[in-house]
Amino acid sequence: MKNNSKRLLALDILRGITVAGMLLANNPGTWSHLYAPLAHAEWTGLTPTDLIFPFFIFCMGVSMYFSLKKYNFHFSKPLVIKIIRRTVVLFLIGWAVQWFGHLVRGLVAGKPFAEAVNNLDTLRYLGVFQRLALTYFFGAIIACSIKQKAIPWVIGILLVGYAILLGVGNGYEFSLDNILARVDGAVLGEDHMYHEHAYGESLALDPEGVLSTIPCIAHVLIGFMVGKLIVKNHNNTERIAYLMLCGTSMLLAGWLLQYGIPCGKKMWSSTFVLITCGAAMCILALLLYVIDVKGHKKWCRFFDAFGKNPLMLYLLGTILSILFSAIPIGHAADGSNITIHSAIYDAYASFLPEKAASALFAVTFIVICWIPGYFLHKKKIYIKL
Repeated sequence: MKNNSKRLLALDILRGITVAGMLLANNPGTWSHLYAPLAHAEWTGLTPTDLIFPFFIFCMGVSMYFSLKKYNFHFSKPLVIKIIRRTVVLFLIGWAVQWFGHLVRGLVAGKPFAEAVNNLDTLRYLGVFQRLALTYFFGAIIACSIKQKAIPWVIGILLVGYAILLGVGNGYEFSLDNILARVDGAVLGEDHMYHEHAYGESLALDPEGVLSTIPCIAHVLIGFMVGKLIVKNHNNTERIAYLMLCGTSMLLAGWLLQYGIPCGKKMWSSTFVLITCGAAMCILALLLYVIDVKGHKKWCRFFDAFGKNPLMLYLLGTILSILFSAIPIGHAADGSNITIHSAIYDAYASFLPEKAASALFAVTFIVICWIPGYFLHKKKIYIKL
């Protein structure tokens, strides 16, 4: 679809940087050799990589305000159809990508087609796209069901309630006694969950599980309120001041509270929501100042292509990652398969240190995904999932 409506460039750039970051973090040359900032915190704690997905959910919340504003924040048949359709489409995409990955890897491993195609018994039920679907669905329902002045109270109740739930349910421990693991195991089943690796163990602890969706709803609602702040304040100076004030306050609150409520992406703790949303607000304020106030736009053209078609390019990157790492293009001397992924990484590793080669592969992968995004952007074609 072609979209000629006025867009907030700073938000597109933040979203574009986030998508590029997701591709960077998800596609190293090898997981054995990573620079520390490109690795997730093992369980609790925070690294630059841990900021990427929450930034995307924050941006989705901001965009949701603009989208729902067209319907005056009231339910109507077209709006209900839109919410349900987008939720279902995102869920189906998430399942289709996971099924496709099982299929490709099964065929490469030599399984019969009938066996490779029938992999539903180990299909992961939840994931990145499914989390986006759930947070969008519940965020939109709440935004259109209650008065906007009550939304901060809903955010507070969700975050406080979740913090208490984890506190009494051993939720901050990397253990199968963790309430997150117990609920996900009962609802999803271990065969349909991601198994988290930490401290030398692998446990059925899904970072996009059932209960950890609760704080993500608060996360998207914070983004929604930031969208309102941006729309209500037409003056960029006021926008930047309010964003910096709110963002710094939220960041400081999360930082102080983490001494009692550990910060961690993998359980999506309440302090993680405060810190990442606060950081996102501050960075958005900085981008508004640099791009809209100072007019420095040339540097961000690369990220604009990702920001205009974020989900489409992330989906493309996910599919290419599966194909690059699975399909053999030759055989090594030891009989192992040479894939596109390994061939590029080995070429870089032949003249670079392993960590540098691993990072350079990830950068190369970003550029490969950017090329179709650039042509879509040049044609002003924006694909909404």
